[in-house]
Amino acid sequence: MAEELKNTTVAFLVAPEGIEQVELTEPWKSVEATGGTPRLVSTDSGTVQAFNHLDKADTFPVDVTTDDAKVDDFDALVLPGGVANPDYLRTVDSAVALIKAFFDAGKPVAVICHGPWSLVEADVLRGRTITSWPSVRTDIVNAGGNWVDEEVVVCREGPNTLISSRNPDDLPAFNATLVTEFAKQNAAH
Repeated sequence: MAEELKNTTVAFLVAPEGIEQVELTEPWKSVEATGGTPRLVSTDSGTVQAFNHLDKADTFPVDVTTDDAKVDDFDALVLPGGVANPDYLRTVDSAVALIKAFFDAGKPVAVICHGPWSLVEADVLRGRTITSWPSVRTDIVNAGGNWVDEEVVVCREGPNTLISSRNPDDLPAFNATLVTEFAKQNAAH
């Protein structure tokens, strides 16, 4: 199992601040533990500021900016939550374009908590089933998505696989599912 994601590079797309730290670090560790290479992508170079809910937590170095990131350099995408993180990302054209490019390329995407706000902006939810933090439900439905209240959802409608979870309590299931789904995609290519 430790080599499930060998030769798999996973983009973690985040804003300069406001990322829910465990929604970044726990999936990151799961990718690394299974042989994958996580890379931090943000709208600005330097470091990003994570949070534990509303309290500042750790900072993390950015590997590549959204202006320089190319979807062909990655095998999958993870969109952590935190209220401010996806709210900011959906206002940055290069971030929204990168998300859309992952969908257009048929690459798997995993999103948790408030993260689907970025997917709403990228207009990639029509006809897709997804879960999220409850306050994002109306936005998902208005964007044509089918919202459900489940620990983890795997949707294969559309050009790619979309994995989603509601909140940090769902991280064990979210992490196990994203590794499994990313590995399936990697094996297919």
